[in-house]
Amino acid sequence: MIKNVLKVSALVLVLGVAGGCATGQEALDRVQATADGAARDAAAAKSAAEAARAAADSAAQAARNAQSTADEALSAAEEAQSCCDANRDRLERMFQQSMSK
Repeated sequence: MIKNVLKVSALVLVLGVAGGCATGQEALDRVQATADGAARDAAAAKSAAEAARAAADSAAQAARNAQSTADEALSAAEEAQSCCDANRDRLERMFQQSMSK
């Protein structure tokens, strides 16, 4: 009787350990799957960050080009205004000369 109890206890212990290992392996597999998913998510986030950086660099270059064009337009506008002011002054002098005669 005691031998049967010992045999059953040993069998239960072996099955328990084996079952515990299987459960432990399943847990490790789940942890590994979670880690793999996290690594994929991190890689995707890094890729998105690099794409955002490239887009930001492109936008910054476009802004610099726009500023350069705006500066050129301002210079041309100031030059045109200067010419306009000179023409107005010349016409005003001509008008005053014609009135004084």
